[in-house]
Amino acid sequence: MSLSETVITIPAGYISNIFGQFDHNIKLIERTLNITVVPRNEGIKLIGEPANVKSACDVFTQLLKLAERGNEIDEQRVSYLLSLLGEHQEGALVEIDRDCICHTVNGKPVKPKTLGQKHYVDEIRSKMIVFGIGPAGTGKTYLAMAMAITAFKNEEVSRIILTRPAIEAGEKLGFLPGDLQSKIDPYLRPLYDALYQIMGAESFTRNMEKGLIEVAPLAYMRGRTLDNAFIILDEAQNTTPAQMKMFLTRIGFGSKVVITGDATQKDLPAGTKSGLDVAMRVLRSVKEIAVCQLSGADVVRHPLVQKIVQAYDTYEQRTAQKAKKGNRR
Repeated sequence: MSLSETVITIPAGYISNIFGQFDHNIKLIERTLNITVVPRNEGIKLIGEPANVKSACDVFTQLLKLAERGNEIDEQRVSYLLSLLGEHQEGALVEIDRDCICHTVNGKPVKPKTLGQKHYVDEIRSKMIVFGIGPAGTGKTYLAMAMAITAFKNEEVSRIILTRPAIEAGEKLGFLPGDLQSKIDPYLRPLYDALYQIMGAESFTRNMEKGLIEVAPLAYMRGRTLDNAFIILDEAQNTTPAQMKMFLTRIGFGSKVVITGDATQKDLPAGTKSGLDVAMRVLRSVKEIAVCQLSGADVVRHPLVQKIVQAYDTYEQRTAQKAKKGNRR
């Protein structure tokens, strides 16, 4: 098949961002689409089979639009954009980038970065209760936190309540030094970190002292009715069915709830049912409740994390298949 050549103009100010460190992004595109990218003074020349060159043109056009909006073009973004080519959703990433939830204290925009994350954010906006289920690195907690802070700043809710079960994972709480609060704090640290980054330590401390932001273990929710609040239950896979039912029945008028969890990372004692698993079976038919299933494709951490998630998924599927064959015998 004959080769095709196309020249794309890329302003000099965006070259380094699009190319990536040591031209890493360019090399990834070349390997994936089997083309050659030749830098030119006014941009780049693409050489390869016509269909591949056309795909590469689409990729670079979108990368340029993202760069013009001030986005950092990293390997995750390029990999995801390449994966969308086979799904005929080439323009989706640019559309997703239009949705800015809020800005961090340093001015960095917080946006969904994948179709799964965009769906998750849209469901949080439209539904009263949303389950965000998926592996580590899919932005479940961080995006929920950004939505909560935005709703709080816009006075859509009067307070934010963040909670997670304080389940021991390898170390007994009683063996750790300090009082009860110092023993519980490590389990809540990821929630504090997200709040500091988006809201700022000073604003967080001020609102927490006023009781407008509350970070507490799930056990502290018993006996309360939570009205006009944005409530996030993190690490929900570590709840028991009784705890999950208790939490869901705390919800009052004017509240919005996001429940996040990773069904593959349970720290419950052996043989204990997960409240998240039970809730998924019990509540799926309730129309006012949304269930967003994020996958490895939605991982936005280092690309290696995505590979680790995929490797574990493959391993667990093989183990399950072997167990089924063993039971048949």
